[in-house]
Amino acid sequence: METSLHQQLKLHYAQPGDETEVRLGDYIIDVVSGEELIEIQCASLSAIRDKIRDLLTSHSVRVVKPLAARKYLVRKKARGNKILSARYSPQKQTWIDLFDELVHFVTVFPHEQLTLEIALIELEEHRIPVKQRGWRKKDYRTSDRLLTAVTDTLQLRTAHDLWDILPDRPAGPFDTAQLATAVDVPRWSAQKIAYCLRETGCIRQVGKKGNAILYELNERQSNAA
Repeated sequence: METSLHQQLKLHYAQPGDETEVRLGDYIIDVVSGEELIEIQCASLSAIRDKIRDLLTSHSVRVVKPLAARKYLVRKKARGNKILSARYSPQKQTWIDLFDELVHFVTVFPHEQLTLEIALIELEEHRIPVKQRGWRKKDYRTSDRLLTAVTDTLQLRTAHDLWDILPDRPAGPFDTAQLATAVDVPRWSAQKIAYCLRETGCIRQVGKKGNAILYELNERQSNAA
């Protein structure tokens, strides 16, 4: 079922004269803006990987991936709209969180006809209690997500655009430990970043230091691979 967030983002990106929910072959396109197809993907990028790959054979496509820079959690009763509690989540996503999704999308990005747009948003998430099943299960389910603001956007078209969003970058040949220190993330997160940078052609493996793989930045190209 489509969430309010997805519907609101479609309306946010649709300009006067654009069409929404357009059937194109086997697919429904969120927004058709002139010659560009716009797909809003609130869920995992892996879910639309094959769809986008197919569309890119004949169209210019912009994939919009929202990241929750701020989230207001509203817990309601299972029936009715009575609010039980409300608070801001301590978790705040940044540009770096894109790499958690991009690991499933590196076979599509970059592409000369693809723009990957990251939207930092503020949202309100409504939760209702459910019976807990097993110690690892959540005691709630999300009933809806609502957009409250789009605070910033960033468009990525080339592999080196990924390098540019890193807050700091290691110099010279580097391993994932050095990358983790530069970006200020855990080692496992740096390994995801390095994977994405390598698979998209931004960096290359140049050797090893002990058991650690060393990487180096490739020269920038004017066009995406």
